[in-house]
Amino acid sequence: MGSYPAQTPDWDNLKVTHRNVLPPRAHFFNHTDSKSVLSYSASETEALYLNGTWKFHHASSPFEPPEDFHAVGYDTSKWSDLEVPSMWQMEGFGKPHYTNVVYPFPVDPPHVPYDNNQTGSYSRKFTVPKSFANKQVRVRFEGVDSSFHLWVNGEAVGYSQGARNPSEFDITKFVKEGSENIISVRVYQFCDGSYIEDQDQWWLSGIFRDVYLLAFPENHIQDFYVETQLDDNYTNATLSVDVKAQGIGDVELTLYNSDKQTVTVQQTAQISSGGVVFSIPVEAPKLWTAENPKLYHLVLKLGDQHVAHRVGFRKVEVKDGIILINGKRVVFRGANRHEHHPTKGRAVPYEFLRQDLLLMKTHNINALRTSHQPNDPRLYELADELGLWVMDEADLECHGFDTIHERSLPESEQAKTFEEKKAITYGRAGKWLSDNPDWEESYVDRAKQLISRDKNHPSVIMWSLGNEAFYGRNFQAMYDWIKSVDKTRPVHYEGDFEAQTVDIFSMMYPTLDIMIDFAEKFDGKKPLVLCEFIHAMGQGPGNIKEYIDLFYKHPCLQGGWVWEWANHGLLTKNEEGEDYYAYGGDFGEYPHDSNFVMDGVVDSQHRPGSGLLEYKKAIEPVQLVEGSIESVKIINRYDFNNLDHLKCTLKIIGNNFNKAGSDVEIPNILPGQTANLSIPKIELAGAPTEAFLELSFTLKADTNWAKAGHEVAWLQVPIESSESEQPKQPTKDGSAVEVKKISPTVLEIKGSESTWNFDLVKGTFISWIKNSENVLQTGPNLTISRALTDNDNRDGKHWKAKELPYAKPHTRSVTWESDPSTGNVIVKSIQRVAPPVLEWSIDTTITYTFTNTSVVINVAGKPQGLNLPLTLPRLGLTLALAPKFETASWFGRGPGESYKDKKLSQRFGNYTAAIDDLSPMYEFPQESGNHTETRWVRFESADGNSSVSARFLDLPDGFDFQASHYDVVDVESAKHPYELRRRKREEVIVRLDLDHHGLGSDSCGPKTLPQYALKPEPFEFTVCLE
Repeated sequence: MGSYPAQTPDWDNLKVTHRNVLPPRAHFFNHTDSKSVLSYSASETEALYLNGTWKFHHASSPFEPPEDFHAVGYDTSKWSDLEVPSMWQMEGFGKPHYTNVVYPFPVDPPHVPYDNNQTGSYSRKFTVPKSFANKQVRVRFEGVDSSFHLWVNGEAVGYSQGARNPSEFDITKFVKEGSENIISVRVYQFCDGSYIEDQDQWWLSGIFRDVYLLAFPENHIQDFYVETQLDDNYTNATLSVDVKAQGIGDVELTLYNSDKQTVTVQQTAQISSGGVVFSIPVEAPKLWTAENPKLYHLVLKLGDQHVAHRVGFRKVEVKDGIILINGKRVVFRGANRHEHHPTKGRAVPYEFLRQDLLLMKTHNINALRTSHQPNDPRLYELADELGLWVMDEADLECHGFDTIHERSLPESEQAKTFEEKKAITYGRAGKWLSDNPDWEESYVDRAKQLISRDKNHPSVIMWSLGNEAFYGRNFQAMYDWIKSVDKTRPVHYEGDFEAQTVDIFSMMYPTLDIMIDFAEKFDGKKPLVLCEFIHAMGQGPGNIKEYIDLFYKHPCLQGGWVWEWANHGLLTKNEEGEDYYAYGGDFGEYPHDSNFVMDGVVDSQHRPGSGLLEYKKAIEPVQLVEGSIESVKIINRYDFNNLDHLKCTLKIIGNNFNKAGSDVEIPNILPGQTANLSIPKIELAGAPTEAFLELSFTLKADTNWAKAGHEVAWLQVPIESSESEQPKQPTKDGSAVEVKKISPTVLEIKGSESTWNFDLVKGTFISWIKNSENVLQTGPNLTISRALTDNDNRDGKHWKAKELPYAKPHTRSVTWESDPSTGNVIVKSIQRVAPPVLEWSIDTTITYTFTNTSVVINVAGKPQGLNLPLTLPRLGLTLALAPKFETASWFGRGPGESYKDKKLSQRFGNYTAAIDDLSPMYEFPQESGNHTETRWVRFESADGNSSVSARFLDLPDGFDFQASHYDVVDVESAKHPYELRRRKREEVIVRLDLDHHGLGSDSCGPKTLPQYALKPEPFEFTVCLE
């Protein structure tokens, strides 16, 4: 009797996690001399990189590839070439697949499909370096997604899974020195481990991190664990190094200062019982922090083997319910960073990775979470050097089981809120794996891999057991194993909602009220961090500052990590060959979660967006408390530094006014303390009535992450009231304006410089002729809609239910008259702004005053009706200017977009921009390009001969404007930028708004705060166009 397959495949067998894989260890390379070891240069190590071109065969099932492809002499010459590291879907083999929560295959743990499980077979040749002679030869894979078998010279070596963890094999007995060798790898897209690799990212496969051969001498260091134990005063230290070794000999330890020359301590000890433990006093070492990443350099020598590692003296503890580092409370101003590259997937090049971390540093971010798996080992080296707190997370998530139970809820429970349903389903979902003893070994292996590799990095100040995998006994097992080997770091896991196992509480996307409630009920035992907050999907997030202020108001609230760092768009082409950044569904995959993968503060090319600028502003380490032209009170929000590394300069900003002053002396301000800055006297002659004192805080000297002059923080203080500068109603300015009816439905209104045609049916003017040219394509109308944002989740659904996007003005009557006292013509239009289907409306009276040079529009309205929406997207006038108006100039916040709850990063000043540059082109098109608190705006033609300006009367805080070549319907109907560009209009569509609804972060977080919501209430405003 036969059977197929003959036995359960390793990749479908829960009892097989690894075969012949060496125990996990710290990440290090071997050097053969004391000079090269401190270079940390991979090219000078006892390693042979196997990166580069491999032969590759792609199949849709593990049973389809050639069975004997690994045999010596097998001809792979007709196979494709594939670069390693890479992910084969990014190289044209198969297609990427995006899901946030659900599994892309039938759920039957631990089993994965036999028939739809892409399989890649890799082969290449190599020669063992002569320097490897008489040494143990290993091959190390830093990351293979999701599992793989290995052969060398036709002989089976082993198997491993754990997609983002390293695997190392002893291949000494399989290789031939002095002749050519063949290494063969078969990689499986899915294995039983895929059930705990269900992260919110693309499903991609392949050998995506470095592969190399390593040489270890007969007597060698196998592993080591560094602890820096500070005394109770955080002054003196004990350097503890636990070395695991094989063989015999003396281990020599040398600790060098940051110059890599000065010896701080040195000691030698003989190997005994498989290792040696050093415990060496170090007097008053300079301590490592994210603000001052002071590094020492540890060198361990055994025979000809030299191993180096960066060491930072620091102590992490939870004391009296507060996370302390070196005895100081810290606030994590962090970012969640997935591994992503727009053309390489998770095979991220080093320089791209480095640029990510530099961007974080230059935008005041001090922490990162390796969401949701151990990252490229080089990230931690950079974090050690640059200074970033790292929450290091295990490669573990099984979120998809919630979908099973959520969809099985009876109809009576389907209407519950997300949090209510979560309270029901998460416990049930956890029974599948997290609380299943059959999966304990798999879970604990993820912890072992994480801690073993990264334990020696000072930047790693917290372990995380994984993400969105519910809760159960296996997390307790992970925690217990971690604490058995490392008691120096707290352990985090958000899914342990009550922190019954882990050392700190963690939440995702709580409201401000929930955080305040936690702080007020704090019992002094475990603090709270937000492992994910301010969801940065598309346009947003709003109200960041309110969260940051709470972190500094309540000591038990210790910061958070913005979700997330980058959009995950993958560069591809549409049918016409145009480049665009794809999201879920763009590759024809099912199931998928659409554009939910586009939720970063940088775009898919990792260019900063307005969300990152707003976050940078909110977390600036120097913040304004209060100020005047004579004195400004600031607070130092560094955790460790005073401000002596910063230079402060001042200038006065006003409308068409910019005057620099002298430098401002910064006194000694300790972390968390406030101080007054004395402002040197500056001559204000010629300054406008409304002006701002601007202070800029820049680096005095170069750092390893920014040059001298880099701006760390800035602030603006209003120094005068703007009352007297408010524009007034126009007065008589020459000959009288004339009005006559030129058709049954059109008035002609003629002044000395302009002529308008007014449509009595539409209730607005439809042309504006000046110098024989029409400057207007569409007249101003009261409008309340805009394109939706990703964060308009619940509000957007409500607006659609109330038919708000379809509301438009309906004219009831128009009257007109000439005002003999001013010579102006006044036209009054009674309108009802209302949608179809429903009865609600905004009843409006719009009064147009036409002068020789301008038109003043007064709008008074009263919202009413049974189905009146609870909020409005915006409130103002929309008009369209002729195509010749190519630039906008304004005084107000800029230069970038701003909204009422996302404006603090935009400073007051004079700005000019091309119309095409006013609105960011989001990778999923949506509302953009608003500019709030504008005092005036002027639109100009390229030749400078025509302009139209707008200002609101009696509105001291200014108005909102937007200008673009796209109407709301264009943006709403486009799903990618290339689709939007095809809808580009010639005319310039301008919005002039009294108010605008805030953004919030409701794509996966709280709605717009009440104070930023635009409520439908009676209103009146006046706009002057000239």
